[in-house]
Amino acid sequence: MKVWPFMSAYKLHNENTISIKNKYTTIILPLVLMLGDYCAIVCAESLAFYLRNFFIPNGGILHISWLSWYVICPVIYVFFMQANGLYVRRIQFWRTISCIFNANVYATATIIVLMYAAQIAGTTSRLFLLFLWVFSFFIIILFRFIVKKMLEKFCILQIPVLVMGAGKTAALILEYFQHDTGMGHHLIGYLEDHVPNPKVASMMPQLGKFQDAERVIKETGVRHVIVIAPGLNTNAVQEIVYRLQPLVKSISFVPDMGNMPLAVLDMESFIDGHIVAFSVRNNLAHWYNRWIKRIFDIVCTIVNMICLSPLLMFIAFFIYIDSPGPVIFKHKRIGKNGKLFSCYKFRSMCVNADEKLQQVLKNNPTARVEWERNFKLKNDPRITRIGIFLRKTSLDELPQLFNVLKGEMSLVGPRPIVQKEVLRYGKYIEDYYMVRPSITGMWQTSGRSDIDYNERVQMDTWYVRNWNVWFDVVLIWRTIKVVIGGKGAY
Repeated sequence: MKVWPFMSAYKLHNENTISIKNKYTTIILPLVLMLGDYCAIVCAESLAFYLRNFFIPNGGILHISWLSWYVICPVIYVFFMQANGLYVRRIQFWRTISCIFNANVYATATIIVLMYAAQIAGTTSRLFLLFLWVFSFFIIILFRFIVKKMLEKFCILQIPVLVMGAGKTAALILEYFQHDTGMGHHLIGYLEDHVPNPKVASMMPQLGKFQDAERVIKETGVRHVIVIAPGLNTNAVQEIVYRLQPLVKSISFVPDMGNMPLAVLDMESFIDGHIVAFSVRNNLAHWYNRWIKRIFDIVCTIVNMICLSPLLMFIAFFIYIDSPGPVIFKHKRIGKNGKLFSCYKFRSMCVNADEKLQQVLKNNPTARVEWERNFKLKNDPRITRIGIFLRKTSLDELPQLFNVLKGEMSLVGPRPIVQKEVLRYGKYIEDYYMVRPSITGMWQTSGRSDIDYNERVQMDTWYVRNWNVWFDVVLIWRTIKVVIGGKGAY
């Protein structure tokens, strides 16, 4: 019997009890996180204090009372961290970062208001406050990440969870749990009435069937259950909830919502909670969200171009040496609202690439089928030696930063497509037309060319309907990791 790495502290010969290291997680973990946040804030204060005095040596030494330093400022931050649910909720780590940002803004604003109320704003360094705001954000995230990783490594203070369901959906969700630092779940086992998915079976032991839920809960002492069986009808879900609710602290279940944009779903209950209505928000329908995305694109692009300018010139030089001809390749792509634009790339193919492609497709039926399916060839004879490296590392797409500055593309979003691909999008093409195509996105960070075309379309559609700025940050970070690993690129 195989056990998931999260279960290193779980003894198979004693499956009827929860490890003492995880038994009181809901009580101890908030205190541990709170202590970590307190230390992070004090460190941020110290760094902001010394840097302010370093940059303004003639402005007088800044004096801050010990009460403000060790009590008032940290307590304000911790209060807003608690208000954002950062001590009790188990959420994805990128959502944790978003909540920390909100808490940091509110805490800094509160400190400024209190300073004016106490009439000490005039004697407090504004540079110190700016440093405090920036450093507290990054240091709290760093401390959080370290604490979470350490607890995960030693399987301490993880929430014991019983999983009901072991199908394909369960495999996807549980694999995500395994890699997301923010979740912190200790999966003790699963219940399944049918043949379990091999991935789920390899992660943890099967403890019975759905009808054994009460017995397993009583024997193990688990207090959290997650039902991952989207195929269950409403009556079956209600039965599970009513059966198990008196025995546990929480029950989570994954409903069958099809392709609904869940990240922008709001819920409202009516008739004393007996009726539930869902409303779907379109984040990109608001002008201020579109401006936020555009400003984010411009700022990040300018910074990237400044930092990467030596690399851009270096690549251009080697392209010309390897294959004399134009360094930049322009290709017509479909942009926002269906408008055509010239998409820039470093040339990674020979100069007569179109002619060579027609010859390959004419003489190689297998290549023709692959081209018609994905509009790409895995072993493309047109690619130059330097082009192989550029495509493997995705560096050939760096000139698209100029497309971003021109307003033709975005940093994050759907991949740019050609006219022939419009039909492949079908009814989802309107979602594509809503936004600018991008340099990176969900497809590029989820396997790239290893993902089939229908999955690409679904990813593009999901992104458009669930957009928020923090998800853009996450996808950029994932892009860096994928590019370094070179997964799925050709």
